[in-house]
Amino acid sequence: MADVFGMAIKDYQSGHYTEDIKTYSSLDEEDVIPIPYLFRGFKEMPVIEQKALKLAKGKVLDIGAGAGSHALYLQNKGFEVTALDNSEGCVDVCKERGLTSVVLNTILDYSEERYDTLLLLMNGIGLAGKLNNLSPFLQHLASLLQPNGQVLLDSSDIIYMFEQDEDGGYWIPNDGSYYGEVSFEMEYKGVKSAPFDWVYVDFNTLQNACDSNGFNCELVISGEHYDYLAKLTLKK
Repeated sequence: MADVFGMAIKDYQSGHYTEDIKTYSSLDEEDVIPIPYLFRGFKEMPVIEQKALKLAKGKVLDIGAGAGSHALYLQNKGFEVTALDNSEGCVDVCKERGLTSVVLNTILDYSEERYDTLLLLMNGIGLAGKLNNLSPFLQHLASLLQPNGQVLLDSSDIIYMFEQDEDGGYWIPNDGSYYGEVSFEMEYKGVKSAPFDWVYVDFNTLQNACDSNGFNCELVISGEHYDYLAKLTLKK
């Protein structure tokens, strides 16, 4: 499978930035991921990400680290942080940018250590892919946590992307699937990724899933556009 994300990030890191990543989704929307944004410093990060980084404690695993910007910030603050990504290109760039602990793997295949903080930023919970994968995904996260550990994740309720009727209700396709499930493809310099599943989870749905999988789920802050930061801790 083409490492589209890794190719783009490596180009930017080596000074060959000429275009952004195009994304195509089952929501019929074509969009772009601006590559410079993936290299942002703390001041350029959204408030939700800044808050998550301020709440980080102890030994940290940055899941889906990308170009490593979150992990780098924490490492520079003195944290013991590991950047995890399943993209070879991303892992190479994380190392080039000075991260000392970088792992090439998918989160579901990773079980090496336990952490005080698991970071899932930029809708990292989307890695679960589908709503019915959320329970096993959360159970796996639990297995990576120290007893007093925490998961810090952000996501969005994408209900706003559906048409609203006059009484304020939303027209959601009744095909049996959860409305936050999206299929994506990415394209960079003419190279397309294989389609992959991604899920945006509204807070109530996340809370219910956490409750049935041994987590407390706290809403830390809401963003300006249906997005939020949640803190998950293991029930005693």
